Amino acid sequence: MVVKIGGRLLYLWRAVDDEGEVLEVLVQRRRDKAAALKLMRKLLKKHGFAPTQVTTDKLRSYGAAFREIGLTARHEQGRRRNNRAEVSHQPVRRRERKMQRFKSPGSA
Repeated sequence: MVVKIGGRLLYLWRAVDDEGEVLEVLVQRRRDKAAALKLMRKLLKKHGFAPTQVTTDKLRSYGAAFREIGLTARHEQGRRRNNRAEVSHQPVRRRERKMQRFKSPGSA
């Protein structure tokens, strides 16, 4: 998800479980393998176990990050597969509108 913070476009990375609960949030300038690695390491450290299935959009950085970590979970990607993550953007967008844009990465 892209948000504008302080006049700069930043990416808001969010990990969502199968019930739609947000597990982790990370704000990054880039949407590359290093950012995907940082998010996955943060998730694995926080929860302590590897998932059995990961659903993402078609960004190739996810696959590269999973290979580097050695994650053997089934990686599903494609159209409408990550709808749960896309629907969970709505509360963030609502907060962003109410605050009249985010002022800092921490407020996002």
